[in-house]
Amino acid sequence: MSKTIRIGTRSSQLALWQANKVKALLEEKGFATELVKVDGHGDQDLSKPLHQLGTVGLFTKNLDDAMLAGRIDIAVHSLKDVPTDLHPNITQAAVLKRGMHHDIIVYKKGAEFCEDTDDTPIIATGSLRRKAQWLAKYPNHQVVPLRGNVNTRLRKLNESNWLGAIFAQAGLDRINLLPEKYTVLEWMTPAPAQGAIMVTALKADNETLQACSSLNHKDTAVCVRIERDFMKTLEGGCTAPIGAKVTLNKGLIHFEGGVYSLNGKKSVLLKEIGDVVDFESLGIRFGTQVLNNGGKELMQEILKEIENE
Repeated sequence: MSKTIRIGTRSSQLALWQANKVKALLEEKGFATELVKVDGHGDQDLSKPLHQLGTVGLFTKNLDDAMLAGRIDIAVHSLKDVPTDLHPNITQAAVLKRGMHHDIIVYKKGAEFCEDTDDTPIIATGSLRRKAQWLAKYPNHQVVPLRGNVNTRLRKLNESNWLGAIFAQAGLDRINLLPEKYTVLEWMTPAPAQGAIMVTALKADNETLQACSSLNHKDTAVCVRIERDFMKTLEGGCTAPIGAKVTLNKGLIHFEGGVYSLNGKKSVLLKEIGDVVDFESLGIRFGTQVLNNGGKELMQEILKEIENE
């Protein structure tokens, strides 16, 4: 490949880490690269919760626009932030091997407050999914919104009266910001594709697509395809309280996922096992099972609540 691959990225520390990861992998393969910073609407408006901004692809649209305008050749995304429907001229070029997929609670003093039923601890998160699952387990707690990149969110936690805030473990780990005081929330179902990095490119750019194909991790791509198909079947988008996790073991897909009411009091959950040869249909099948088991009515309630906020 003779041209220099221009890598589009947001300018946050985490986004740059992910873009530099792709840059290094491409350069190991002998490709010349350069980084191009492009921030999105979701980075610029921190005054509202994500679900109230009302824009599809908050963190991806500006990168899509830059690619369509010919300013970049590829874009690097946290896959959980990417809409399930890409622009018609843009395609998934690669999914890197997945990192840590768990959520964690970062706290100031200790985790003892979780079991204190006589007080009303304040926890922060910008995710409806995390809020719903936290309230399902700790209904006496108060959950407040939290926006910004991981550095900003950690700073806000330190400056607040909150006892803890919920983060994706992979994000803090990648930029060496995991604090001493945190607990892995193994009981919390993560967002579809959490911990995975996606590379996109133009469908017509065969040269770039060929270069990126060597970065694709097949097992990760299979797992996140099922998780995202599940979310798309529920018509939840990236902000609805939907969790999904797929693991692959000896040709078998192990799935767990579901949808949660905003207050955590109701949920429709599913655990299933499938054959990896059916991966292209499994996410749709699992999503349909949840919809048919009460998920459709719950999703309608959730979307109505979000619209009325």
